[in-house]
Amino acid sequence: MNSQANQATLTLSVTGMTCAGCARRVERLLTGAAGVLSATVNPMLETADIVYRPDRADAGDMARAICAGGFGVRETSVTLQVTGMTCAGCAGRVERALAAVPGVLQAEVNVALETAAVRLVPGVAEAGTLIRSVAAAGFGAHLPAVAASPGVATAAATARTDYGELLAAVLLTLPFAVQMVSMVGVSAWMLPAWLQCALATPVQLWLGRRFYRGAWSALRHGSANMDTLVVLGTSAAYGFSVWQMLALGGQSAGHLYFEASAMIITLILLGKTLEARAKRSATAALRALMALRPERARVLRAGQEVEVALDAVVVGDMVVVRPGERLPVDGEITRGESELDESLITGEPMPVPRRVGDTVVAGAMNGTGHLRIRAERVGADTTVARITQLVAQAQAGKAPVQRLVDRISGVFVPIVMALAAFTLALWLAGGAAFEPAFSAAISVLVIACPCALGLATPTALVAGTGAAARAGVLIKDIDALERAGRIDTVAFDKTGTMTEGRPAVVAVRAFDGDADGLLALAASVQAGSEHPLGRAMVDAVAHLALRPAKGFRAVVGEGVEAQVEGRVVRIGRAGFAAPMATPAQTAAAATVAGDGRTVVWVAADGRPQGVVAFEDAVRPDAAAAVMALHQRGIRTLLLTGDTAAAAHRVAGQLGIGAVHAEVRPGGKAEIIAALAEEGRRVAMVGDGLNDAPALAAADLGIAMGSGADVALETAGVALMRPRPALAAAALDIARATAGKIRQNLFWAFAYNVVCLPIAALGWLNPALAGAAMALSSVSVVTNALLLKAWRPRGVA
Repeated sequence: MNSQANQATLTLSVTGMTCAGCARRVERLLTGAAGVLSATVNPMLETADIVYRPDRADAGDMARAICAGGFGVRETSVTLQVTGMTCAGCAGRVERALAAVPGVLQAEVNVALETAAVRLVPGVAEAGTLIRSVAAAGFGAHLPAVAASPGVATAAATARTDYGELLAAVLLTLPFAVQMVSMVGVSAWMLPAWLQCALATPVQLWLGRRFYRGAWSALRHGSANMDTLVVLGTSAAYGFSVWQMLALGGQSAGHLYFEASAMIITLILLGKTLEARAKRSATAALRALMALRPERARVLRAGQEVEVALDAVVVGDMVVVRPGERLPVDGEITRGESELDESLITGEPMPVPRRVGDTVVAGAMNGTGHLRIRAERVGADTTVARITQLVAQAQAGKAPVQRLVDRISGVFVPIVMALAAFTLALWLAGGAAFEPAFSAAISVLVIACPCALGLATPTALVAGTGAAARAGVLIKDIDALERAGRIDTVAFDKTGTMTEGRPAVVAVRAFDGDADGLLALAASVQAGSEHPLGRAMVDAVAHLALRPAKGFRAVVGEGVEAQVEGRVVRIGRAGFAAPMATPAQTAAAATVAGDGRTVVWVAADGRPQGVVAFEDAVRPDAAAAVMALHQRGIRTLLLTGDTAAAAHRVAGQLGIGAVHAEVRPGGKAEIIAALAEEGRRVAMVGDGLNDAPALAAADLGIAMGSGADVALETAGVALMRPRPALAAAALDIARATAGKIRQNLFWAFAYNVVCLPIAALGWLNPALAGAAMALSSVSVVTNALLLKAWRPRGVA
């Protein structure tokens, strides 16, 4: 990007253009945007060269103008780890610094996770430029480490330092606490002035150095933050006490505020330490997911086992996994069997048996078996990597209400500083002595807590999404979380969502009375078939011996035919397999079919032998899931492309009254749209490719984790286990998280609204004000952490 005096140039990559007319439309959209001087669009190269005034427009404004016209802008994203932030005001400064970088479309900073999620134009802005912009704003930034262990080690080292400094502060402040207690007793005593100064000085200047650094950084960049308030309050108390001690000597006893400055810093250090510990606890779910990724893998190369870095594994490699090891890739077992612990990925509490042909996921813990796996997804494409990325994105998101809070926090500190000055002036104007007026002003400075405002939303969001992930509910972003809390109608797909998605033999009627013989005959024909009904027949006779078949032939839409022991056996529709069936046999078949069962006929040499009935079994927890939603006052309906008879049979078993059968994929989306027009807030639960339009049309899409990739990508919530009951759990945790956010914001605002006047009136001494400030941040974070105890009801 090249800048001149009052103008700059920018090149955006535009998508969606198909002709010169589209290019002209994009040019009109851009030239109509504020601050854009000219725009030249090349539809062949899909580029837009823009000249604009950087003081009136930025890349984000231009990208939004293009998108508003139905086109798109190619973008990429970068996540930075930011250090040095102490409150929402700091987060606002970092966001403004990043947003000012040419090519940045959007920047969102999460003070709880200490991350910055940046959307930018590729080729215009890069990570190095972003890091330098953050540094220029007075903070540190770096790209997060790929593996979890370095970050964990750094966090542990930081925690040890925090605990050590807190212990030193407590030991140095303890004599002041004893002195304060004695003042309200019968044997009051006071430390000598020189000893008070000796105890308070290291607390103020050494242990409180982080506050000076933060305040100085804010001051250099023309802003103020929580550190500014702490430094102003404690430095005023400490400096006034030193001046009194030097001016009055031994007569200064009783006029010193060393204990106030020392106790304020100690109590705030205590609050910060507890707050940091709580934030580490809140992000434990994400760290646990990241830790599932082993750093090395064992692969077969030229017939030999070779240990390589995980990044060196490619799709198609044969990976060897020994007992007790974590699986490094997603793939298919080609040799061996074992039980795998997938609890941290799917939430399933019990190990699941896996054998040859089964699909397995990276991060699962192998049991006692020795496995050979063909790698199908590696690196960032594995299930655990995708889950980790989605959880990180959700936790780094920012709720709309948080943006309002950030704006309030941006002006909070200057307002408090003005209020402290006004308090001092008002007390003095009212004839009060300097010391009580000074004490009240310091109390105002140190009791104000922008931290509680800044932490209210992100800590609840992190804790809520983490608890959901542990239960197997993956909430992809903050918008999905907010929408989930307002859902009043849930539409379920039938096949694969409320049912197992595979047919099973449920009834056999042999006209000669030999049901096992009939099934064995049918399964002999179907032994090599991949058709779901054929596989169901073979599975049903696993205990019986099959006879060899030859001359297998499939007739599309009708059935199959083969020779078994010299007889021509046909299986399929009545008109294909048994056109000569008697009325009695047809009546018997109708009885077996019942309500919505699938029935096939079996005939040998043209003579009907019997019928076999199939059902797609309802999932064990499906009815309980529907009941749980009804108990919460949520309406349910069933959408399916299956026949009306099959749909009503399943709906009857589930307790769903509203049924829409024989609906095409586009029709599902139309039904969702019609419900939305009625004012309903609809969630769609599905698993297949045909559910993607409805998932996208719904207020909230919920995809079953066993389903198609397109369903998982379209939905805002993914259930990592094929358990319909988790749909109700997803709505529960969303509502619980939204409730915690409201509670935290109420507490944070109420605390400041109530405590600032109390401090200004002089009803709190500075030490108690510091304790109250520390308590407010800790209480907000602790309240959010209560979400960690959340468990889905009715789901094992």
